[in-house]
Amino acid sequence: MTEFLPEGELFCREENKLCISSREALEECIATNRTVEAPCIVCDSRHNLIIDFGFMKGIIPRCEGAIGIEEGITRDIALISRVNKPVCFKVTGFAEDSFGRDTVTLSRKAAQQECMQNYVASLITGDVINVKVTHLEQFGAFVDLGCGIPSLIPIDAVSVSRISHPADRFFIGQKIHAVVKIKERDKITLSHKELLGTWAENAEKFTVGETVVGIIRSVENYGIFVELSPNLAGLAELRDNVKINQQASVYIKAIIPEKMKIKLIIVDICDYSCINHTYDYFINSGRMNRWIYSTPESEKLIVSDFT
Repeated sequence: MTEFLPEGELFCREENKLCISSREALEECIATNRTVEAPCIVCDSRHNLIIDFGFMKGIIPRCEGAIGIEEGITRDIALISRVNKPVCFKVTGFAEDSFGRDTVTLSRKAAQQECMQNYVASLITGDVINVKVTHLEQFGAFVDLGCGIPSLIPIDAVSVSRISHPADRFFIGQKIHAVVKIKERDKITLSHKELLGTWAENAEKFTVGETVVGIIRSVENYGIFVELSPNLAGLAELRDNVKINQQASVYIKAIIPEKMKIKLIIVDICDYSCINHTYDYFINSGRMNRWIYSTPESEKLIVSDFT
């Protein structure tokens, strides 16, 4: 069964290295319809991608650079941004360039179409999948579903604890888990927070009387919200000279499941912030139907429905 991976994941595999090691190996890729990867060294003035095999150059014509380029659905920045990175493609043939040199013709679009048809099209809401972060915007994190096919995790779906920017959670190139939240034709929107545990699951990690590390996430006129884990925050009393994203040591005064509240006392503030990008996923595979964040005792219901 073909494995469809985010772009760049094939590049260092030994079987991929063999596939791009010679002209004969590339010819074999045509015969087997294999998807392989190699570095893109140039996006020329016509937005063709130039691939370096060492022994010869390859070319991905602009129209073969990505699904949607010809139709204007995908912008040329999707091609420009591939320079200096591994690119996935199908080998489609050989030709001579204007100087009479042998070149190999390639199609990234064909690799993406295969991924769409045999993987992305089969996904349904609630599926938990592996993705890779490709770039971060104020409104959310873009990820690679496979073969460079993009999807979005909106900022409010990253975690229950609110953040000011997706960079507070992710870094480019990070491999994470996500769940399919919305699927409209071939467009998929993902979520992340449902995999990070319910209020109760996160609160079980902490005990009244402990002093632990937290991150200042919000300063309101009635108190300071301190994140204890990505899906759990507590409220501390106001204090001067506190800034968002500072680290703090906090004393856990009370844990109240029926109100889903944790009362904290800020013991100390650090002037630096050490963001932890590793997560203890409570769910990392399979399929979700319904996720209830709230405790059974709480009157407030926070739920995600995937049916």
